[in-house]
Amino acid sequence: MLELLQNRSETLKRHEVGGIIISPTRELATQTSRVLAYFLHHVEHITQMLLIGGNSVSADVDCFKAKGANILIATPGRLEDLLMRKCDINLPAAVKSLELLVLDEADRLLDLGFEKTLTTILQYLPRQRRTGLFSATQTKDVVQLVRAGLRNPVFVTIHEKCHNKSIDTRSDEVDLSTPSTLANYYTVCKPEEKLATLVGFLRSQGSHQKFMLFFSTCACVEYFAAVLKVLLAEFQVFAIHGRMKGTRCKDFDSFQKAKSGVLICTDVMGRGVDIRDVNWVIQYDPPKSAAAFVHRCGRTARIGNQGSALVMLLPTEDAYVDFIYRNQKVHLVEMETPLPAADTLSCVRSIQLKDRAVMDKALRAFTSHIHAYSRYECNVILRLKDLNFGTLATGFGLLKLPKMPELQGKDVSDFEEVHIDFNSIPYMDRQRERIRQEKLKIYKKTGIWPKSDQKSKRRSCRQTEPWSLSKQHRMERKSKRDRRKIKKQQQQDSGRSKCKRKRNLCQEDIDELAKDIALIKKLKRRKISQEEFDDQFDAKNRENSCESSE
Repeated sequence: MLELLQNRSETLKRHEVGGIIISPTRELATQTSRVLAYFLHHVEHITQMLLIGGNSVSADVDCFKAKGANILIATPGRLEDLLMRKCDINLPAAVKSLELLVLDEADRLLDLGFEKTLTTILQYLPRQRRTGLFSATQTKDVVQLVRAGLRNPVFVTIHEKCHNKSIDTRSDEVDLSTPSTLANYYTVCKPEEKLATLVGFLRSQGSHQKFMLFFSTCACVEYFAAVLKVLLAEFQVFAIHGRMKGTRCKDFDSFQKAKSGVLICTDVMGRGVDIRDVNWVIQYDPPKSAAAFVHRCGRTARIGNQGSALVMLLPTEDAYVDFIYRNQKVHLVEMETPLPAADTLSCVRSIQLKDRAVMDKALRAFTSHIHAYSRYECNVILRLKDLNFGTLATGFGLLKLPKMPELQGKDVSDFEEVHIDFNSIPYMDRQRERIRQEKLKIYKKTGIWPKSDQKSKRRSCRQTEPWSLSKQHRMERKSKRDRRKIKKQQQQDSGRSKCKRKRNLCQEDIDELAKDIALIKKLKRRKISQEEFDDQFDAKNRENSCESSE
């Protein structure tokens, strides 16, 4: 990109954009901006600007108007917002000089639902440009994007080759899905011992190392971060997920700069992000897809460095090892983990008894985990019906089971509920506790817990509907729509339904319309006065009325 911009016949002006890099997440965009900043120290007359969510839109507008930029590094949502903004910035005019567009982690952009956003962005960009589309995996959506957005595409594929003679193969070279410097392990543990096994493993490795700990949902990250900060007091614990606001960038920067610590995160950190000196990647939950497994592991053992990855499986998930080998050619070696840390679950429950906020997070984490488990790509191996909900809830350290449709009719006898008055558990936050106490007084008088409004109640009811049932409802609605279409078509074919005919415009009508538009444009450009416009328009109408009367 820099070479293209430097070799231009005319130097870019301050507000002319020659290059755009679109990244799926804020962290990846920030990382790209930092790397580019090192190069721009040695390049004159080329500037860059970072456009990501979490910052004020008006601040980005003021910064671009004041300083300008020749290269924009942005997330899709923020770039679309600024391109469509017309009141205080004219970014479409600035991108007319675009030389190169880069779509980084293109498959991830599509997975996150940015397809419509990208389509909107491409409409504002000049067609005569170079486009670079970078993707670790080639999905069907990526291929469609190549066909739609790239002219004369050229595919460049990069493989790592292994020359290890110990690998049984007919060829001297074997394509690897993961780096050869990465050691992949798995361990099988009971649901009720999973958290204790994790704590014991982290303590055995020592607080001087750097870990990335992946969970399946944002709610799980929130809950386990709150718990592990107490259980692992000697560790620095950070947390990042897609719904986090405010501290997300701060925690990312802190973990990057830290020499050791544990980053608890979702797949928002599973792609493209380069964090130095990560010793271990631990997958507490298997990822939703096989490709995501490789992307997670790729956060360690980067640029030839040594690294290790561990996936924690339940006894019902042991077939996942063979699935990953067949699907991604990744060989997992079983690891004997240290004994589970003693008194882990009792400590977790005591944390919840002190702060109601942690208890709420535990219930949300368990619920979200069950919902995520039902959406796995490899649902033949990771089946919801194979889970023991009682022992799983025990492993989460729950004080009580949440009310959710998926638990109806299930055997949860393995779960021991804590027999206490749950209304006695306070919030550590004084304001939240004061509001709760006010509602508790109303509840004791009326026997009904007050709700903020009826809409929130309906919304919460819809969210508790099981995913399988909601899918069935969607299929029923689709079948009804299809039946209506078939019935309407049959009526049209039999002549019982009268189709509305569109009025066909003749050439005279089209010419008259063109003359009216031209007359309005003259008025807007002040080539004619309002009086002249009225006279010409009235005269034309009189001519038309005379022709129609004849």
